[in-house]
Amino acid sequence: MTDSTKTLCPYCGVGCGLEVSPPAQPGKATNRDSQGNPIWQVRGDRAHPSSKGMVCVKGATVSESLDKSRLKYPMMRDSLDEPFRRVSWDEALDRIVNHLQTVRFTYGPSAICMYGSGQFQTEDYYVAQKLLKGCLGTNNFDANSRLCMSSAVAGYIQSFGSDGPPCCYDDLEETDCAFLIGTNTAECHPIIFNRLAKYHKKNRKVKMVVVDPRRTDTAAKADLHLAIKPGTDIDLFNGIAHLLMRWGAIDTYFIDECTKDFPAYAEIIQHYPPELVARRCGIRLDDLEKAARYWAEADKVLSLWSMGLNQSSEGTAKVRTLINLHLMTAQIGKPGCGPFSLTGQPNAMGGREAGGLANLLPGYRQVKNPQHRAEVERFWGLPSGRIPSENGLNAWEMITGLETGDVQFLWVAATNPAVSMPDINRTKAALLKSPFTVYQEAYYPTETAAYAHVLLPAKQWSEKTGIMTNSERRVTLCPAFHQPPGEARADWEVLAEVGRRLGFTEEFAFASSADVYAEFVQLTRGQLCDMTGLSHEFLAKYGPQQWPFPEGSEPTTESKRLYTDWRFKTADGRARFGAFHSRGLAEPPDSDYPFVLTTGRLYGHWHTQTRTGRIEKITKMHPNPFLEVHPRDASKLGVEDGCLVEVRSRRGLSRLPVKVTKAIAPGTVFVPMHWGELWAQDAEANALTHPESCPYSKQPELKACAVQIVPVTAELDSLPAEEKLTPVNKLLSLVVGASES
Repeated sequence: MTDSTKTLCPYCGVGCGLEVSPPAQPGKATNRDSQGNPIWQVRGDRAHPSSKGMVCVKGATVSESLDKSRLKYPMMRDSLDEPFRRVSWDEALDRIVNHLQTVRFTYGPSAICMYGSGQFQTEDYYVAQKLLKGCLGTNNFDANSRLCMSSAVAGYIQSFGSDGPPCCYDDLEETDCAFLIGTNTAECHPIIFNRLAKYHKKNRKVKMVVVDPRRTDTAAKADLHLAIKPGTDIDLFNGIAHLLMRWGAIDTYFIDECTKDFPAYAEIIQHYPPELVARRCGIRLDDLEKAARYWAEADKVLSLWSMGLNQSSEGTAKVRTLINLHLMTAQIGKPGCGPFSLTGQPNAMGGREAGGLANLLPGYRQVKNPQHRAEVERFWGLPSGRIPSENGLNAWEMITGLETGDVQFLWVAATNPAVSMPDINRTKAALLKSPFTVYQEAYYPTETAAYAHVLLPAKQWSEKTGIMTNSERRVTLCPAFHQPPGEARADWEVLAEVGRRLGFTEEFAFASSADVYAEFVQLTRGQLCDMTGLSHEFLAKYGPQQWPFPEGSEPTTESKRLYTDWRFKTADGRARFGAFHSRGLAEPPDSDYPFVLTTGRLYGHWHTQTRTGRIEKITKMHPNPFLEVHPRDASKLGVEDGCLVEVRSRRGLSRLPVKVTKAIAPGTVFVPMHWGELWAQDAEANALTHPESCPYSKQPELKACAVQIVPVTAELDSLPAEEKLTPVNKLLSLVVGASES
């Protein structure tokens, strides 16, 4: 193969277009990685409307991990104390199907769970929904998007009647005021931040406000940085609303004609005068007023947020309170404005479209809506009532279900919960109790592999053809161009084969991923996310398209905004205000645990390093974990740069070197979330975090917990280390040659 392939970056939700060429180019030397594998050449696709040819270090180096540490063959073991043995696909699938049937008819479908991933392509997501929610009759499919964007989903649904970000990336270059809250966009979504930063630099009248307890690279470019105390976002939003009301800077026509429930909200914000809000948030009064003035004076306000709002015990309330500001000022449905959730993963949007959470069904439908269930049952040819009327178990409920014995079969795919879940010591203990765990993954080893009974080798990005949707609702075809290692299979192929072996032969008679997608889009007909005009063939011919794209639509690179007519997807067409008081953190600091720990990503790494930890350039860029501490706190603790400290919460501890920096607010500390047991000892951020979650979205508060910090003294260091042989240590002792044997 000599031609380049156009595809999508498999990392964050920006969804940058990539152009990938084979290693051996005429007249050029073949680049090779440190293990001698030829490296595919990656550059930005200039024709992709989302990224316009730009690419970050993760996208530029993604091909360097394709041939490293891959799981190549199915493997099994009878207990977690035994080594894996290589088996055939037939042996592995027979064992899975037999165990599924035993659990299904002994304990019922509710004892079966699957935990998927925003790394799935849309076809993978869709086949999983059809298998579990349709054929098996359990809504127990959840994805790591639960830890990422579920508060944004709930906020959009409650405010607008439907999920779906109303904005697009072109709004970055048309806004008068960009309001970034709980997002380190420069590091976590670098390409769209580059677009915004260039526009901001050229247009000095454009204002950028960044709300973040840390002075990140994003905050450094802002006209105004509000370093609020963690957990005070709602105070801030209600305080801005109070000032907008006081100044008369609201759109009464829009409020009267296009919204509902404003009086209850107006009553709430009366309790948030600026003096009180500034004190609660820990910011200057004039900075609060400046932020409100920027919003009031702008014709077009664009807000952007990510995990800082979503990963909270009041995540949905935070999202809705931010949306309230847009509703009271009619900042929606026009170029350059609107509430814009930045998706964390490459196909988290596609997962939402396909129904890939425990409370969703394909086509932006809700499990609890009887009409929605009936529509999907008719389309799938199922008897009425097959899809349960209650939401399935979410990600954390699967963990607690393992503790109680209610979960008897756990299937994990394309994610690494043994690092990424909250309260990781409790999570690992629950995984040890699992009667039967299937783990479907491209790489080996990972931390979660230590808890599996069956390992299934999965094709990853570049090795399978499918669809991904980015944060601005742009749908891109990702063709296969790289030969998968060993016997790896696409996730949807594995799921469909299991379905057929369970007896659902007609339901899973797909010959290709194009067939899967063609069926899926029919369930979007008439919905906000209508994609009936799209197919693999259409996207291959015309390139990425933004939905809605109903049948008969013409291809275009122009942006499509939602709610341009100011009619929403509610029963009466009106958007809803949400009235919320601030409740603060689920676990506030106290005398025993006086610091607030917050967590986040670094520019080069991705999630739990399953891919980036195997790329030399990135590991050199971010070699070790660390703890950011403000100089004032460091002085009180008696620590300096590089000192080792023990960070303790009520659930566990981590040992980390200190990074003293004024970029973090006093009283708050920061640790990156990427390091699991495979990459560093006692450095897991989620050894500290708690599982308390938003009551609406069920998204855990991974962004904040109370901790104490104890310097690791020579005496403490010289104490005999506890002999601990964790499941991951055991796995590593057995891993050499295991995937080849």
